[in-house]
Amino acid sequence: MTLKKLIHILLVIVFFQVLFFCKKDEGHKNINIEVNNDFYLGADLSYVNEMEDCGAIYKNLNNLETDVFQIFESAGANLIRVRLWHNPSWTNYSNLEDVIKTIQRAKDKNMSVLLDFHYSDTWADPSQQEIPSAWESNLNNDSLLADMLYNYTYSILRTLDSLELSPKIVQIGNEINPMILQKGTLQWPINWTRNSLLLNKGIEAVRNFSDVSHQHIEIMLHIAQPENAIWWFDQASTNNVVDYDWIGLSYYPQWSLYNLSNLGPILTNLRTTYDKKLMIVETAYPFTLQNIDGANNILDSSGLLDNYPASQQGQLNYLTELKRVLKNSGGSGLVYWEPAWVSTPCSTLWGNGSHWENATLFDHQLKATKGMGFYSN
Repeated sequence: MTLKKLIHILLVIVFFQVLFFCKKDEGHKNINIEVNNDFYLGADLSYVNEMEDCGAIYKNLNNLETDVFQIFESAGANLIRVRLWHNPSWTNYSNLEDVIKTIQRAKDKNMSVLLDFHYSDTWADPSQQEIPSAWESNLNNDSLLADMLYNYTYSILRTLDSLELSPKIVQIGNEINPMILQKGTLQWPINWTRNSLLLNKGIEAVRNFSDVSHQHIEIMLHIAQPENAIWWFDQASTNNVVDYDWIGLSYYPQWSLYNLSNLGPILTNLRTTYDKKLMIVETAYPFTLQNIDGANNILDSSGLLDNYPASQQGQLNYLTELKRVLKNSGGSGLVYWEPAWVSTPCSTLWGNGSHWENATLFDHQLKATKGMGFYSN
């Protein structure tokens, strides 16, 4: 057989394979077209639109003004995380309109999206899980509240799908160490009859929408600090909260009992005990302890690890080592929280400027820090 004839046969085979798969998928949407990744390297860029509206202009490692999503994509990031508040009347950001803009920018750079439902009008975290004001009248009606959570989750996914902006992964709540959808002072211990009903309704909404839309949208449950994940996922499993794909963790040395030398075994244990994929979806490390604006910095000297100073090199070394520990433990992703929450003339709820400008991946001149290199190291 001549080389020319062999090439012709191979081309015919490829043509019919392409034709077959096109016919197979005809009539089905395939929104998540990003390349599948064995390990996600991400950035939570929820603040970016606001920062740019406040005048921030980001620069890459070569000190060239560059689209911030391009900076992260070029550095090696393949996942963008974005938070969604229900009806944040106190800000024009992190609402659905703003989230749509962020997801579109991520998709334009071929990056996957992790959508973080806070199920609140404001920050949801271990200190508060404030129910959206629109749902407050049903605070004590568990069944009706569960239906509202289901309908809201499903509706958001349907809206994003109609714009071809479906996320790859969905978080059912943010840092849900306490019971979700509470009012005021947190109730302890967790009422698992209520909590499991609500969480499973959110999970059900994602599963049902995935089926209807012929997509595979994965589900994550997110807990702050690995030591809290030990008891939380044990209680969740006991109370039949089991249908999820990812364990998501926040890991900040400032608030954790674990350092980089003893973190690995707990990550391995979580992953293997529950047979789930594991991702650290929030971490950060200061490149300086200097505060340049009127907003106090959240990360300070109490969060510094031995041999990892508050410097650009220290930041890079921390992130590189954390990535190594995570991979060696069988983890599947690492996301930097708010690496672009730089100092601008705008204000937060608590001060003027940024509470994070010393722990972003941009220096005070808005040039990418050495820490950005962890994506490719």
